[in-house]
Amino acid sequence: MNLPNKLTVFRVILVFVILIISLINMQGTILGIPINMFIIDIIFIIASITDKLDGYIARSTNQITTFGKFLDPIADKILVIVSMIILVEHSKIPSWIPAIIIMREFIVSGYRLIAVEKKGEVVAASIWGKLKTVTQMIAIILAFIDTNPFGAIFTNSLTGYNFAINLIVTLMMIICVIATIFSGWDYIKNGKDILKRHYKKQKKGLMN
Repeated sequence: MNLPNKLTVFRVILVFVILIISLINMQGTILGIPINMFIIDIIFIIASITDKLDGYIARSTNQITTFGKFLDPIADKILVIVSMIILVEHSKIPSWIPAIIIMREFIVSGYRLIAVEKKGEVVAASIWGKLKTVTQMIAIILAFIDTNPFGAIFTNSLTGYNFAINLIVTLMMIICVIATIFSGWDYIKNGKDILKRHYKKQKKGLMN
């Protein structure tokens, strides 16, 4: 297993660490942030860095593998989904945000599986998919350190730091949902093109 793939596997392991820490009842705060949320945020940042590193190393050293193309987007998905479920559990974001993301992931995964079955290829993540991942990661990092729930700027009288961080979290979550929808549409469009080309080739083969 090469270094980029090891980093991807390490990211998957960090997801389980995040999950375990979220189940531990820790008392106290760090910089006004609950200890477990602070630790999870640090681990999430480390995991996000590995996402950038594994891709960069794989491309720059020509170590791109089918295993990496397959596991890298899956590692990103479980990192984001698990983190958002934790945020929902702690009433930091509404449940409709991860619901939209999970629906998108099921649709995209379906097209990926069909592409593999019909063409024998693994569909690498598109630029829209990478953009979606980046916006989600930024939004999640900020949500973990926000002591107020999503959209609190519209219902509570927040001032100073609390207002600024909640405003950014709210805007970033909205942007990440929009990016999720657009990236999902991009995958659907490309998936349809792949299937159309495949069926055209099949049709020609039957006619010959």
